[in-house]
Amino acid sequence: MSKSAVTMGLLSTGVYLPKHRHTAAYISEQTGIPEDILKTKFGLTCKTVGGPEDGPVTMGIQAANTALQKSKEISAKDIDVVLWTGETFIERPMQVAGVKLAYEIGATNAWALDLSARCATLMGGIRLAKALMAAEPDVRTVLLTSGYQNCDLINYKNERSRFMFSLAASGVAALLQRDYPHNQVLETVIITDGAFADDVYCPAGGTEIPITCEAIEQGLHYLDVPDPPRMKERLDKLSMQNFIHVVKEATERSGYSITDIDYLALLHMKRSAFTYVLQELGLTMDQTTYFEEWGHMGQNDAIISIEEGLKAGKIKAGDLVVLAAAGIGYTWSATSIKWG
Repeated sequence: MSKSAVTMGLLSTGVYLPKHRHTAAYISEQTGIPEDILKTKFGLTCKTVGGPEDGPVTMGIQAANTALQKSKEISAKDIDVVLWTGETFIERPMQVAGVKLAYEIGATNAWALDLSARCATLMGGIRLAKALMAAEPDVRTVLLTSGYQNCDLINYKNERSRFMFSLAASGVAALLQRDYPHNQVLETVIITDGAFADDVYCPAGGTEIPITCEAIEQGLHYLDVPDPPRMKERLDKLSMQNFIHVVKEATERSGYSITDIDYLALLHMKRSAFTYVLQELGLTMDQTTYFEEWGHMGQNDAIISIEEGLKAGKIKAGDLVVLAAAGIGYTWSATSIKWG
């Protein structure tokens, strides 16, 4: 059982996938990477991208409304806290995503807060939600919601950002409730390493290099990796072992071992890395979901993986489900859930 004093269950989830796509053929044409390499090594047959009708907050709103419709037990007015676990890159710079979303869905009794840890933000939100419920009696229902459209920050012509060519777009939401007897959220483990904080970023758009015509012409408003070999050399020594560490810790702190894991909701990554994590944990592809037709949707991957796992019958009552993700900056995180 979880060591936490408070119990918290996952009431419902919501997902929004935009209808627009970049196919492997299109990405190959833009990047010069052979289509078969994109499919076999990148694990990408196509990926979701936002259209004119989409946007990170807009997609988060769609997903939140879906989660509310599926819950059948609460309304937006029952939500006490809204945590935006999506990206800081949203429709308008400096707009507060959580506050806007809470207003748009009618969560008039909630206060809202924006969180940011890149692809690991969801797990941070889960941990914070549980801590809030334990610390504040008035906090009973928390909505985590996210929108992700960092694919718009990718310049296919920039070879240095190659490992991010799979970035896609979507919206997700999760309703968490104190004392909810189903889908018990157990322990969350998060570790960070700020030595990687300056390895991936948009050079222009902040106070250091403001957005100018010259900056745009130079492509400085796109995500970049200043020194890919140096980043890879340091990250290769840590990333996979940190993935295994957080998954192992999240399960053990919950009273289980990695041999008890029934399903792993792992974020999208290149096929070889994805397979490596599974092998190290003694799992198979039948115990996870790989998004070759949608791409990497950041922190949204875990919720989408849960929904797909349920649809495919891979997640059943009594299963131990573990969510795992890593975010540039760098953060590794995992959460255990006892399903059903």
